[in-house]
Parts: sequence; C-alpha cells; structure tokens
Amino acid sequence: MKIQRIETFCNEFVGFVRVQTDDGVEGWGQVSTYNADITTQVLHRQVAPYALGHDPADIDGLVDTIVEAEFKFPGSYLRRALAGLDTALWDLRGKQVGKSVCELLGGQPRPFPVYASSMRRDIAPEAEAERFVRLREAHGFRAFKFRIGRECGHNADEWPGRTEAIVPAVRRALGDEAALLVDANCGYTPQKAIEVGRFLADYGICHFEEPCPYWEFEWTAQVRQALHALPIQVAGGEQDCDLAQWRRMIQARAFDIVQPDICYVGGLTRALRVAAMANRAGMACVLHSANLSLVTVFSLHLMGAIENAGPYVEFSIEGLDYYPWQEGLFSPALEVRDGQVQIPNGPGWGVEINPDWLAQADYRASAL
Repeated sequence: MKIQRIETFCNEFVGFVRVQTDDGVEGWGQVSTYNADITTQVLHRQVAPYALGHDPADIDGLVDTIVEAEFKFPGSYLRRALAGLDTALWDLRGKQVGKSVCELLGGQPRPFPVYASSMRRDIAPEAEAERFVRLREAHGFRAFKFRIGRECGHNADEWPGRTEAIVPAVRRALGDEAALLVDANCGYTPQKAIEVGRFLADYGICHFEEPCPYWEFEWTAQVRQALHALPIQVAGGEQDCDLAQWRRMIQARAFDIVQPDICYVGGLTRALRVAAMANRAGMACVLHSANLSLVTVFSLHLMGAIENAGPYVEFSIEGLDYYPWQEGLFSPALEVRDGQVQIPNGPGWGVEINPDWLAQADYRASAL
C-alpha cells in the first residue's frame, strides 16, 4: 500500500487534509488553524513530495524523513503543515482496522473531563466570573481558565489593576471547589512572574501558564523553582515545535506541566514523543487545544490514552461571535455534559468533515 494522493481544503483559518492510498483507503487530518491557506501551500511544496509513494503505516519514519529532508526550514510552518499529513494518516490507520485513534494508542473512548477555557482579555472581571457561573450551571464545568496580564506584555496588565481584580472575582463567584487556571501568554519577567505567582497561590490558582516569553524557557524555570513549594503548578510549551528544544526544557525542569499543541508541534506522533519525554521526567501533560477545530478532537484521543495525562482537556468556551470560522466544521459536534466530553468512539478520529464546508473551501491536490 502506498500514499497515492494528498488533498487540501482550506480557507484563511482552517485547512483539512485528505490522504488516499492506492487501494482506496483514506484518512482526514488538519493543519494548524490560522493562516491555514499559507500552511497548505507549505504542505504541497515541502511535505507532500516526500509522502507520495510512501507506506502510510510508517508514520514515525515518514515524519522524521520530512523533518530531516527539510532541515533548512526548522520553524513553525513546516510543523503546522506536517500535522495535517500526520493526523490524516492516524485517521487512515484507525479506519483500516476499525478502531478509534484512542484505542490505537492503548486507551478507551470515554467521557473525559474538560476545563472551560476563556480566550478573552477584553472582558471585565465581573463579566468573566458571571460567564463562568452560567457555564457551570449549563454544562457542569468544574475547572476554568482565564487570562491575566497582557500578551507579551513586558509586565503590563491589559488595563491597570485587571489581574488583581479578576482573580478574586472569579474565586468568589465559583467558590473554593472550582479548579482555577490562568494564562499569562508570555506576559512577565521572572521577578514579576514570581510576584504574580505568589498572589495567585493565595487564591488557590492551581495552574500558571506561560508566565514568561516562551523563548526564554530558562526564565520560566526560575519561576517554577521559586514557586515550587507553593500549591501552584507552572505550565507551558504550546508554541514549541522543536523536539530537541523540548528535551532541553524538560531537562531544565522549566515546567510542572507540559502543553504541546498537536497541530503546532507537527502532529500526533511528535506530541506523543513530547508526552513520553515528560512522563519519564515525572511531568504531567495537558495539551493546548484552544479552539473547537479538530485540534480538540485530536487532544481528546491522545489524552485518553497517555499515562501522564493531566486531569482535563482544554475546551474553548468562545462561540461563533468570537470564532465565526468554527461553524459547521465536522459532526458530531463536541458537547460538554457534566463537565466532560465524550472521546469520539468511531474509527479513526470518529468524526466526519462537513461536505458543505468542503464545497466552499479552496482545493488543491498532489498526486503520484
């Protein structure tokens, strides 16, 4: 069996990939969201030529071949494109044997806890707290993540006093039983992050994400070390797509929790390698899956199978008013019930791409 054809269907935000073999088996995957139209060009130019004619069962070997062949392009776009091929091949493998990807990895599809993940900094503290309460009542969420500081903010807040206001506001609204997580999005220097981390710990925040610029992982390691005795864990790694860098970060104990993004790091295969490195170091893995494209489906399958999975999967609470491009991507849609989402249990990823969406997308194919 050989890979015969690689097709992409994309718009600016989302790009789906279909891989077909010479005996008619096919699988669906997705490149990373955002600038997906550019990413699919990279896929056809720098990924597809190596994949066509290759054995689809040798995913590990093919992923490594492409990364090494394109060694002069070590950055994000190649990995974002590679994710589309990799995830399509995992879907294909599952469909060949009639198993979900979760089962292929040794797990079992089941309801998996999720945390309500806010993407907004433009929201007032009281409004964010009220939104969380409504979501808890409607869907049973038990864990919630909100934004503090300013994205790459050089110690500034989104507006003066917002962080100091939102943390107690959310805690008051949700009570002591809720697990609260925060994301600083590279906002602080080490000294400021340590100061903020101690403030967060006073309010029982359990997860402090990306406190420092991600490229300064030694800074994050300083923060983790300073906060290590407190009941708060430092998390990060969503942006990182170089496995050697991941190895260095894990060896440096930069985090308590690793957060690879399946579509940023280059696919399920490479995310599994990060999770395995973290597991050997005694670190938990909580994947980054900050929108309701297929990345959350991929993350559910992986988290349902790995040994060091954290307690929940990230689940964006932003609707079509914030992410209008999320509409009608696939079915069945993911639904939160009692704070959990069912890991899709059909073959492969267990979802079907919406044919009406595909009909409106830009199409391109590479073939033998």
